Amino acid sequence: MTAGVLILFYLFFPALAVYLAGRCAVFNKLGAVVVCYLAGILAGNLGLISPRMAALQNPLMLVTISLALPLMFFSIDVRRWRRLAGKSILSLGLQILAVVITAAAGFFLFRDGVGEEAWKIAGMFVGLYTGGTVNLGAIATALRADQTLYLAAHTSDVLVSSVYLLFLITVGRRVLEAILPAFQTAGGADAAKEPEFNSYAGLLEKQNALPLLKALGLAVLIFTAGGMAFLVFPEDTAFVVAILAIATLGILCSFIPGVREIRMTYQLGNYFILIFCLVVGSMADFNRLVSTAPIMLAYVTFTVFVCLLLHVLLAAIFRIDADTVIITSAAGICSPPLVPLVASAVKNRELMLSGVIAGVIGWVVGTYLGVATAYLLRLAQMRLP
Repeated sequence: MTAGVLILFYLFFPALAVYLAGRCAVFNKLGAVVVCYLAGILAGNLGLISPRMAALQNPLMLVTISLALPLMFFSIDVRRWRRLAGKSILSLGLQILAVVITAAAGFFLFRDGVGEEAWKIAGMFVGLYTGGTVNLGAIATALRADQTLYLAAHTSDVLVSSVYLLFLITVGRRVLEAILPAFQTAGGADAAKEPEFNSYAGLLEKQNALPLLKALGLAVLIFTAGGMAFLVFPEDTAFVVAILAIATLGILCSFIPGVREIRMTYQLGNYFILIFCLVVGSMADFNRLVSTAPIMLAYVTFTVFVCLLLHVLLAAIFRIDADTVIITSAAGICSPPLVPLVASAVKNRELMLSGVIAGVIGWVVGTYLGVATAYLLRLAQMRLP
């Protein structure tokens, strides 16, 4: 591919992936993210993309994740956090604590198999399991993680999280209620107001497109401001500072009503995530991906299910009910878009809004917490034999 054709492929294939996911049952089950990864892997490993295109791919990764972060954060309404019940806030905190402990423990267990970048993977898992793919991509970019390791981690997450989700929506409630108390309804559910995450319908309509262009312009300004870090800090440090600055500015802009009320900024940001996934997939070495997958699958499985076990044990100490644990755990491990599915499966729409907002809080804190955890483990790795 020429550079021009490659850019067109990166920009427009995600639109095809979204279309296929909405029209075909097979692609819907895979999801647009997985479709983009698979298409990228095929294009990169069938010789369609020259290795010389790395000079285009690396900057494109930084640009797409840097635009996605503020766009997805623009829609946050911090005032809604006050509606979280006390137990939901506590359960979310225990979930985050469990993720940090488990990812760090996994670092010591699997670091020999993962290699020198084990500290980066641990930090990425903290971000991933407190907020989702956007945090995973942001931390991987900030830490300049190896793209094949990143893809192995995310592919393993897709597999393990699917099993985890199946557990939650089938027997999870019965298992957890053997340890935790049952949910006591408080009435007055606010679930009808949960935000819509998955629909791109109307994205290009005039009444949405023009405000979104303004939001995109603001995201570009934030990206430019974050990019100033490269003028002040060494390159490795600049990546971390830039990503954290961009996330912070995106959150601050969400306090501006005119920005927060622009519709579908989340979807536009998620489209940039799909481009990011496509680029990452096209840079991954398939042979190395296959050889890395087993150890990464073990690390992800350990992180997800030991985290759940630790979360449940901590919740039992504080007498948090099973439904609250299930919803907040799903928000962290699986991200906010899947909270309505889990809430519906356990027949508890009353906690749906709390779960969605818990996931949004995870988006906010996940990148910072993941980077901090990674650097703490890096210090530990330097002192280990």
